[in-house]
Amino acid sequence: MWLDRLAGQSSSPSSSQPGSRSYSPAPRRTPSGLGPYITSQQRPGLTPRSSSLSLASTESSASSFLASSRRANGSTLKESRTIYTGPDPVEILNNLLGDDKQNATSTSKSAADSVSLISAEDLQLEFDFGGLSIRELALSEEQAIDGVSVHRPQAAEEYEQDKTKFEDLHKSIRACDEVLSSVETNLTSFRNDLATVSADIETLQARSTALNVRLENRKAVEKGLGPVVEEISVPPTVVSKIADGHIDEAWVKVLAEIDKRATAHKKSTSSTQGNKGLQDLGPLLEKLVLKAVERIRDFLVAQIKALRSPHINAQIIQQQNFLKFKDLYSFLHKHHSTLADEICLAYMNTMRWYYANQFSRYENALKKIKLHSLDKTDVLGNEDTSRKGTVLSSSKIAGPPHDAFNLGRRVDLLRTSNQSALSSYLAEEDQSTHYLEAPFRNFNLALIDNATAEYTFLASFFSPALSYSTISRHFAYIFEPTFQLGHALTRTLVTDTYDAIGVLLAVRLNQHFQFQLQRRKVPAADSYLNGTAMLLWPRLQAIMNAHCESVRTLSSALPSRPPTSKADQSRLSAAPHVCTQRFGQLLQGILALSAEAGDDEPVATSLRRLRGEIEAFLTKYGTAFGGDKRKRERFLYNNYSLILTIISDTQGKLASEEQGYFEGLKAAFQEAA
Repeated sequence: MWLDRLAGQSSSPSSSQPGSRSYSPAPRRTPSGLGPYITSQQRPGLTPRSSSLSLASTESSASSFLASSRRANGSTLKESRTIYTGPDPVEILNNLLGDDKQNATSTSKSAADSVSLISAEDLQLEFDFGGLSIRELALSEEQAIDGVSVHRPQAAEEYEQDKTKFEDLHKSIRACDEVLSSVETNLTSFRNDLATVSADIETLQARSTALNVRLENRKAVEKGLGPVVEEISVPPTVVSKIADGHIDEAWVKVLAEIDKRATAHKKSTSSTQGNKGLQDLGPLLEKLVLKAVERIRDFLVAQIKALRSPHINAQIIQQQNFLKFKDLYSFLHKHHSTLADEICLAYMNTMRWYYANQFSRYENALKKIKLHSLDKTDVLGNEDTSRKGTVLSSSKIAGPPHDAFNLGRRVDLLRTSNQSALSSYLAEEDQSTHYLEAPFRNFNLALIDNATAEYTFLASFFSPALSYSTISRHFAYIFEPTFQLGHALTRTLVTDTYDAIGVLLAVRLNQHFQFQLQRRKVPAADSYLNGTAMLLWPRLQAIMNAHCESVRTLSSALPSRPPTSKADQSRLSAAPHVCTQRFGQLLQGILALSAEAGDDEPVATSLRRLRGEIEAFLTKYGTAFGGDKRKRERFLYNNYSLILTIISDTQGKLASEEQGYFEGLKAAFQEAA
């Protein structure tokens, strides 16, 4: 068929393809009227040739093909041109496709005018016809020679069938054209939409840039005007919280915010620069501050009333309800100082009553403790001391025996690590007998602990609204009756006693309390402890004087001359005197309690005076041996040796001094012994 031949011709390879493949012997011919698709394949400088192979080719055309094949083997023949005069293949194609006659006529004319030019390159080809001539090849049936399809003439029925195929192909091509047209329309619409979207994006970018500029401007304005606006505005949540909210940590934070705004408003109004916003804010802030003051007053009054409840622990209320909201009093004192002073006075009166009441009950409980009574018969020079026990009240009952001169385990009260006072319940139930230092320690230990807690609370709650000097005066006012109660108890314990060890223990306990207050940084209670020391030291001096006087009286009672009868002389013994034993125990107790004492304490002077009296007594007592010097010296040696043995385990500067002194006396009479 002509279409098949056209397809075969259009797909023939160029001369640049490998030479191993055989091609059709028909040369390529390109009709001039086949449109741009055929024309685009022409080589520059060559005349278009017809691509049809007519079945009616002449012998001359056959000889031209043979000449072209020989020319490929090096022939020097010139390039020849052959004019095609056969049927117009375009007209036949138009008839098959159903085109009109006019179009076919015009096409045939253009084809007839076309001249096929055969170049030298077209003749440089080698064809393999399979041993057939050109005529035999043209008349043979359709077969493939080396991959090239050879077509035979077709009948009318075959043409009709091919026509139907081409009509279907034509319809398919038209459908593809319609689809492509639709695609083109869609692409055009998409391009238009894309342009619109691009324009919209540009518009949005412009708007975004403008919004960014406006945002930056607003941030700059907000940064400058923000603090000013905050100073002249109060949020509604703050107002509702102050007016109706529960007083808790959040309420305290809101109160601090109100205080900050009120301070800023006061500074702004005092300056020359005023504005309408500050003028409008003034009345609102004033009402809000007054409402806060009212609520603080009610809250603090309620807590003070709670302190007056029976069996209440004041320290719990102080920690949970006062110190937790200590900023309330500072706000109250800042904005209403008169009301703050009244609240402070109410608190002081309440706590004054609280401590006086609590310690009065505690004192009554301590009075029920049984105490050893050491009166004027318990002195060194009294040879018949009575052993009795008593309570703090005037009624006296018999008690277990006691030793007025031996320290023993009484020093454990000073060295114990237990820093808790005896409770009222245990004091009332205690049936054992104690010395005077037991109630003294418990009462003062409880008093010092409460005083420390109260002073710490006052300094934490009322500061910085009140100065520390004012807080110290308030502390003294609160504890004045309690301190008087403590001094009265101390005076009751030591006024009639002759227990030098007990009084000196009370002195050391009092000094220990002073050291504790210094470590706790509570100077307000120093006056009470100093007053207690002024009660203890004079009484200790009086007791030491009573001991000296008793020894002096004992020395005066000794005979001035030795006994003359041998019976009286035989009753004299070189063993230590009972007074020496008592003095040694008393001296050991005082030295043990004075291990860290200074030289300026009155107890050192009293000990030296008592030591002189004992030495004078022993010397005068030794004269009773008469002319027996050796026995007298042995007596003195035994007494001084006993004293030295008793005080040998004591430490401290005063103990070393006493040990050295009695070591010298012992050495002085050792040779005679």
